Amino acid sequence: MLAILRNRTFRHMFAAQVIALIGTGLATVALGLIAYDLAGADAAMVLGIALTIKMISYVTLAPIAAALATQYPRRTWLVSLDILRAMVALALPFVTEIWQIYVLIFAMQAASAGFTPAFQATIPDILPREEDYTQALSLSRLAYDIESLLSPALAAALLTLVAAPSLFIGTALGFFASTLFVISVTLPSPKPSAAKGFYQRTTLGIGIYLKTPRLRGLLGFSTAAAAVSAVVIINTVVIIRAELGLSQQIVALALACFGAGSMLAALILPRVLTKWHDRSVMSAGAVIAIAAQGGLGFYTLMLETALPLVLISWFASGLGYATILTPSGRLLKRSAHPEDRPAVFAAQFTLSHCCWLVTYPLSGWSMSHLGMGPSLLLLNGLAVLGLFYARRQWPANDPTNLPHRHPDLAPDHPHLTETARRTDSASGSQPHQHPYVIDELHKTYPPG
Repeated sequence: MLAILRNRTFRHMFAAQVIALIGTGLATVALGLIAYDLAGADAAMVLGIALTIKMISYVTLAPIAAALATQYPRRTWLVSLDILRAMVALALPFVTEIWQIYVLIFAMQAASAGFTPAFQATIPDILPREEDYTQALSLSRLAYDIESLLSPALAAALLTLVAAPSLFIGTALGFFASTLFVISVTLPSPKPSAAKGFYQRTTLGIGIYLKTPRLRGLLGFSTAAAAVSAVVIINTVVIIRAELGLSQQIVALALACFGAGSMLAALILPRVLTKWHDRSVMSAGAVIAIAAQGGLGFYTLMLETALPLVLISWFASGLGYATILTPSGRLLKRSAHPEDRPAVFAAQFTLSHCCWLVTYPLSGWSMSHLGMGPSLLLLNGLAVLGLFYARRQWPANDPTNLPHRHPDLAPDHPHLTETARRTDSASGSQPHQHPYVIDELHKTYPPG
């Protein structure tokens, strides 16, 4: 997996990602402390609203940002958004009112909604070989998991030396360092093949996504992943502290178990994906997570909650969660032309966060009003529906090359003459095949 770091461009982009992630982790800790200073006992509500603002900005602004991104060189776009995030981070220590937190969080997350899909779409252009890109996806997943473990520890260490607002300076430094790494390399910036209006550019990614069977399947898998992760993220503290009456250290242990499962998946998936189809691997991940949380839910209904079962369930949930999500970049890469990838990555960014926008409040509400067992089973049922939808929409036989016809095109159309060199097709009335993606000439998938 580490061999791909020999690629200088990817190495610098990966370093930019890791440093920005650490900075974001510091900001998360600092934001909670500042919210408590300003709101006291209402800090949880402040953070809940901030999280909702984050999700809404992701859902609404990512397609718009993707449309704007096509007008600028990719490196310029990424650097500008990193600088914007750094400036917002520098402003956060000076907030004196709760509404100021909301405004600045919206600005920072709006920048992230533009940065993250464009960044993700750049990696397959840097690493065109599928094996290299798969390793990059696993390495990226590993970076997220390690950051979730190390950032709180780093924040705790820094808080022994500085006040909480100073952590935002670390966040800003992370974004500025990320900027330097991005500037240090030349990034590909594929140009759209045809000029499009702003509305067309905004809806392009969603249109390609919803017309592609494997990506509709990915939406189902994203729903399952959101349901699984929402239970862990939202309810772990309640389960450990309220249900089991244990300490904050055990909360950290439970979350670490989830992260450890995710890290294990990231380490083994590059080898697994060389032998098994993405659909089968993602389905197996969903089944593992569903079985783990569903089993815990039924056990909780019949007997008392037990810490060892929670820890085992969280580890298996992390394993399944990462197994579901890590291959998603491969599907997005396979389903769009290079110039359309930023829009398709933005569509996945938007739709996956729509799933979390549903599962986060549902998980919190069900835990508060129904209890642990029913809450687990309710979210588990949603995950099962996501898995069922994914397998219905994404056919098991999913070849890259699809035979199809173009009866509406003239025999000398460039698309047909180019394809004819490889397939012996002479006209649009005769079938030909090539890597099939939704574009101006292929507006729907052929039946069958």
